[in-house]
Amino acid sequence: MNDKPTSTFTPRHWIALTAVIAGMVALYLHLWKLGLMGALSCNAAQSCEQVMLSSYGMFLGQDVAKIGVIGYTLILITAMMGLSPKRINDPRITNTLTVLIVTGFIFTLRLKYYEWFVMKLFCKWCAISAVTITTHLIAVILDRKRIGDER
Repeated sequence: MNDKPTSTFTPRHWIALTAVIAGMVALYLHLWKLGLMGALSCNAAQSCEQVMLSSYGMFLGQDVAKIGVIGYTLILITAMMGLSPKRINDPRITNTLTVLIVTGFIFTLRLKYYEWFVMKLFCKWCAISAVTITTHLIAVILDRKRIGDER
C-alpha cells in the first residue's frame, strides 16, 4: 500500500457523490411506501407505483427501497472513509467497495429483470438506481486498476 496522498479526483469521489443521489432517491421511495411522501411523482401509466407495490418491491420481507437506502449508505460511508489522505490508496477500501457494489449490482439485475421482462414496466426512479450502481461497478473496476497501478 502506498501512503502517498493524491489530490486528484478518484473513482471513489464519483462513487461517494453518486451514492448520495441514489440514496436520496431510495429514501424518497421508501418514505413514499411508508405513506410519508404524498403522491409519487411518476409517469402517466403509474409504472413506478405498480413496481413499488408489486411483490417484487419486497425482498425477504423488506422494502427494496429500504434495502437501497442501507446499501447506498454503506457505499457512501466506505467511499468517504477511502478519501482520507491516509486511506486514499488503501486496497482494503476498494475491496470493501467491490463487495458492496457487486452485491448491489446483482440485486439490481434481479429487480430490473422482474420490472422489465416480467411486469413489462419502466420505473424512472428505479432506473436511476440501476444507472448509478452500474456506474459504481465501472468506477470500482477503475479504482481497482488505480490501486493496482499504485503498488
